[in-house]
Amino acid sequence: MAWRTCLPRGGVLLLGNHISWIDWAMVQIASPRPVRFVMLRSIYQRWYLRWFFKALGCIPIERGEQADIALAKVANMLNAGEVVCLFPEGAISYNGQLGELRRGYERACQQADPSVCIVPFYLRGLWGSQFSRSSSKLKELRNAPLHRAVVVAFGKPLPKDTSADVLKRRIFEQATHSWLHAMDTLPSLPCAWIKSVKRRPGAPAVADTLGSALSAGQALTGSLLIAKRLMRHSAQEPVVGVLLPTSSAGVLANMATLLAGKTLVNLNYTASQEALAFALQQAEVRTLLTSQRFVTRLEQRGLDVTPLLTSLRVLYLEDLQASMTRRKRLMTWLAVRCLPGWLLQTLFCRAQDANATAAILFSSGSEGMPKGVMLSHRNLMANIKQTSDVLNTQHDDVVMASLPTFHAFGFTVTQLLPLVEGLPLVCHADPTDVSGVAKAVSQHQATIMFGTSSLLRLFNRHPKVQAEQLHSLRIVVAGAEKLDERVREGFMARFGKPIYEGYGATETAPVVSVNLPDTLGSRSQPLQKGHQPGTVGMPLPGTSVKVVDPESLDELPTGQAGMVIVSGPQVMQGYLNDPERTASALKTLDGQRWYITGDKGYMDEDGFLTLIDRYTRFAKKADFAGAKRLAEQQLREP
Repeated sequence: MAWRTCLPRGGVLLLGNHISWIDWAMVQIASPRPVRFVMLRSIYQRWYLRWFFKALGCIPIERGEQADIALAKVANMLNAGEVVCLFPEGAISYNGQLGELRRGYERACQQADPSVCIVPFYLRGLWGSQFSRSSSKLKELRNAPLHRAVVVAFGKPLPKDTSADVLKRRIFEQATHSWLHAMDTLPSLPCAWIKSVKRRPGAPAVADTLGSALSAGQALTGSLLIAKRLMRHSAQEPVVGVLLPTSSAGVLANMATLLAGKTLVNLNYTASQEALAFALQQAEVRTLLTSQRFVTRLEQRGLDVTPLLTSLRVLYLEDLQASMTRRKRLMTWLAVRCLPGWLLQTLFCRAQDANATAAILFSSGSEGMPKGVMLSHRNLMANIKQTSDVLNTQHDDVVMASLPTFHAFGFTVTQLLPLVEGLPLVCHADPTDVSGVAKAVSQHQATIMFGTSSLLRLFNRHPKVQAEQLHSLRIVVAGAEKLDERVREGFMARFGKPIYEGYGATETAPVVSVNLPDTLGSRSQPLQKGHQPGTVGMPLPGTSVKVVDPESLDELPTGQAGMVIVSGPQVMQGYLNDPERTASALKTLDGQRWYITGDKGYMDEDGFLTLIDRYTRFAKKADFAGAKRLAEQQLREP
């Protein structure tokens, strides 16, 4: 289907992303006017396709001096009032991202009449299809044999002299429109998880360093059993708190809360008692899921949460587990294995509304009382799909999960993403225990690891962490704080693994942009650039990033520093019980909803974002203050 299908009269040059071998067909179906396509001569001249392309009036082009002849032909067609489509990347994407835009279209526009205009477009829905260059795992996840939603979003007409850097930003804006339109069909988080489990119920799903390992079917069975008891004890309560570390038990408790149709609040056990009490009061938490063993461990570390528990209905996992009879376990397991996914969703999933608030994430309160960020199922599902797309998830991927789930980075990327996308995750409760994390990576052959600059610095300095232990990692991503260049260089020197920096905020569920490995391509496109050291990468698919004047919010030219604002389906619903702060953080510009980050940065010509400062001291980025304090403490220890 198409979005914004009205094209102006006269000569129109369509310029957009190139994601699959059938993009041309989707654009033609979506366009209300006949379209002429420009394609590489090497493809045009294939004997079994040439007759077809010739019948469509396609324009063959080749690089070098001969390109000028084809571009002159393009200009003539535009001057004759025709619609011509050119994919300025010059080749199909190898990583799902918008690659470097070649400037041949500019030469065609120079020869065109002043009345000719450019219309940017973004095509969504074919990355992960059999016609794309995505991984086989992603094709399995996105495979829809009977139905596939394809969205072509056409933007407003632009002057024919629009430069490549501005054009790229306009295409990203259409990406946001197309993703917002497509996200209307997304299910809730637990419904998506049930569907993922039914795809491969016997596959490994969750393991932790305490020794427990569960298949996808076992994990769903455990969560359903907890969810039943949770509904019995908190039938009229919309919000449930969880106080657990990153572990198999924590994963099951989180998903059980969502299955029960509750809004989830993971409590920051590293915060002060005052901040914790404030979070409980603001979210109106009356029931808390925790573990007696974990509460005892917190007390031993000097974090006594017992006074906070006296006013709550506390459900200890140990007690819930003891109340589960063998018959109940067996019947639930048989239901998971035997019933179709749609029936499991109907019978056991209370969270059917994807627009409902799935989670409230609180800051640590390091600058005043914690603020509660409300994220819907759709916010989180969109960010899961966006992140999985750019990671181009593989069949052998295993996610190392050591980040705390009371922060968006750990909650979305290292817990929800692998569950929904059917990737095994390995839990380790303490992110500062890098020796334990390294052992888990080695034992489970983890391939994806996320961390902060402070935590990754611990790997560089720990004498017992060996390069062989991290050999299986194919991608290491740093976020939540600025990546120290010394950490990047040290990690590469010691482990031979580059660190790819990303950027996000709790308010964006959290990922906004990320650097990716460069991808080797074809002879015509030998390399698709995925990262630029010193930057925080390009926006995720479906995410728009603008740099604007902090006062007027007018967009600034490429390379000029200003306020970073973000738009996309992952932008939060708002702040809990704080309409004034919500109104100042969320602005509607030209009909599009934008989050005002408070960060200062600039965009380069290739679309990479660089952060340089903050306009306010109000901490909006994903806050790892507790984990960072522990990391800094370890760095000071001899």
